[in-house]
Formats: sequence, structure tokens, C-alpha cells
Amino acid sequence: MENFSTILTSHDTYLDGVPHEVFQELRAHDPVAWTEEPDGRGFWSITKYDDVLYVSRHTELFSSRFGIRMEDMDDEETEARRTLMEMDSPEHTRLRRIVARPFTPRQVAEYEGAIRDLAREVLANLDGAREFDFVKEIARELPMKMLGRLLGLPDEDLDWLVSRGDALIGNTDPEFTDYVVDQTDTSAYRLLPFRSPVALELFEYAQAALDARRITPTHDVITALLQPTSDGDTLDDVTLKNFFTLMVAAGNDTTRYTMVAGTQVFIERPELFGQLPHFDESQMKLLVDEVLRWSSTTMHFRRTVVEDTELHGQQLKKGDKVVLWYVSANYDESHFEDPYSFLADRSPNDHTAFGLHSAHLCLGAHLARLELRVMFEEMAKAWSSIELAGDTERLRSNFISGTKRLPIRVTWR
Repeated sequence: MENFSTILTSHDTYLDGVPHEVFQELRAHDPVAWTEEPDGRGFWSITKYDDVLYVSRHTELFSSRFGIRMEDMDDEETEARRTLMEMDSPEHTRLRRIVARPFTPRQVAEYEGAIRDLAREVLANLDGAREFDFVKEIARELPMKMLGRLLGLPDEDLDWLVSRGDALIGNTDPEFTDYVVDQTDTSAYRLLPFRSPVALELFEYAQAALDARRITPTHDVITALLQPTSDGDTLDDVTLKNFFTLMVAAGNDTTRYTMVAGTQVFIERPELFGQLPHFDESQMKLLVDEVLRWSSTTMHFRRTVVEDTELHGQQLKKGDKVVLWYVSANYDESHFEDPYSFLADRSPNDHTAFGLHSAHLCLGAHLARLELRVMFEEMAKAWSSIELAGDTERLRSNFISGTKRLPIRVTWR
């Protein structure tokens, strides 16, 4: 396909939305497509659902430890920027066993009351306003407040923390950072997460929080992560600071943009929004999973070939980069019936959001689902209608698909 490499790799492409027609063409005619990069050595684009699952599951062939983003990194950069996401077993299994304790389904279920209180608080803070930016006033607020509650952080620090996370995840958007990776020289920060000096600020904040919890333990995730496992295993401060930074960056933005995508569906489908107050919990859970498939907020992750292999007749060589396009897999016609229609009751719906069906299933998957369900339920209780009240604006990124500005007009019940 002519120039498809430029379309997929350019951050500017996604300002106009996901290029679904390109992915559709690749799935049909070139499902393992060599993709040129303007400033890289190129990679294989994996676009079909079954192939994304195959690569995700076969970690003996496709490794995470050399990086999960498109960019090339040398050994020094890879080691310095390593998080849970850039590990394979047994290292990954060991770390995940320690950090997963606060995010189990049983533990997350206990958060529902707190999340509902926060959702109601966010809505009450609007003070009956009829027009506002949904992203700023709601979608950014709920995950931010819940993050603070989980980490035991003071409310006055949360806005600053989330702005730092925005600068990391949004490191390709000049609205969020002065260090746009494809527009400025970020080589001085190559050993920091997302090639950003903002990571140093988060490391410093995290170290202070760790030191404080060691002196005065509290009932929060930071304190829990400092506790040894039943067999005495613990984490060093470098690992803990990297995990804290990952939580701040990834734990807020992805839920925010998914919540926005769901609200855009409600705007386009007012009859669906009108039905929400009558949905039971099981119906709401189906709806949330369809929002997750539909939005495909994290559009891709990368793996690296560790042993020569073949896929769809293509010879993948050791060291080749392989990009798993979740945003394509979630619209694969061979797996999802009528994928371009939003079906609130779609079942089954084994989408690839959160890296499902792999060892790298997102730790925050249960929490994100709960936040989305509760917020949608409380919105439906508070408002009888939502409509667009101005121009939307999307994030400049080939990694995160999201609308960063959504002006809406609501009718309060």
C-alpha cells in the first residue's frame, strides 16, 4: 500500500482520527507488513487479531525486555528505563507478584464505594453548569482523585502529578510538554522514561513518599508495596520509583481518554444514554467492554524478535521490531462481527485492551473498568441528555488514541 508507513508512524495522522481504512487494507492484504520509520530502522506491523494474540503469548519468540515503544533504544537506555512492562519472565513474574497485590479483583471491588463518592463529588463540583469541557472537568478528575486515594497523596498535589503524567504520556504533543520527542533534541534525557526530564520530578516526589511511608506506614498502595511478600521478597527504590511513575503516567491518561470515548458514543447515540439508568450491572459491564474495544486507547505495543521465525510467510529475523496494533485487532472483521458498529450488548467481547490474553495484562484493568462503569452510571443519574457544544481536539500521538478537549452541553435531571 502506497505510503502506509508514513500514515501509521506520523503523530499528526491521529489528529484526524485513527486511520481505520489503512489497517483494514493491511489486515486483508498484508497482515505482517514491513513498516519504514523516518528516524528508525523499521518494524513489522501486526494487524490481525489472531496474530496479535500469537505474538503476545509466545514470549520465547517475541520479547518485551528491549522496549515496548516504537523507538530504538541502546542497551544503556533499555536498562535505565525498564519498568514492569519491559520485562519477561521470570523477572516479570516476580515483580508482578509483588505489585499486583493492591489490584486484585477482590481488592478492587472494595474500592467501589470510594469511587462512587468521588464520581458524585466530581459531578457536584460542576455546580449545575450546563456547558463545560468534559475532559477537564470530569474525565481528568475522577482517575486523578482515585489515584490520590490509592497512593495516599494529598489533594493539593494531584493536579501537579497528573500534569507530569500528561507530559510523559503526551510527550509527542506540544500542549503537554516542551520536550516533544520528534520536534526537539531529547538526547540529554534518553536514560529517563519517555525521554523526558519530567521523570526526574516524579522520581524525587516518589522517593519522598517512600521515605515518609517507612517512617509512618499508612493504608495505601505505597505502604503495601514496601511490605515484603510471604517469602520475604522486596523491591528496591529504583524499581519502586519506576512503578510509581508508571502509575501516574499510565494510570490516569488511559482511563481518561477511554471515558471520553464512551461519552462521545453517548453524544452520537442519545437513545443509548437515555437507556443507561435502566441498565443493570451486567449490562453496564458489557457496555464498558464495548467502550474499551471501540476506543482502543493504547493503540500499540512493541515486541522484539529473539529467535528467527516466520509469520504469514514473512521471515522475521532476530532483533527485528514487531508492533502489535491493538487498535487494528479490535476491529478485525474475522474476529468481531460488525466491528465498526458500537454494540452495547456485544458478547463475547474478548478485545485486546489492557493486553488481554497475555502475561502483560494491565494491572489496572479491573480498576479502570470499575471507574468507567461507576462514572457512566452517575452521569446517567445526573443528566438526561448530553450534546456537543463546540469543536473537539485530539491528542497528537501514534501511541495513545484520545480526545483531549470535548466541550459538551448537558441537561440536569
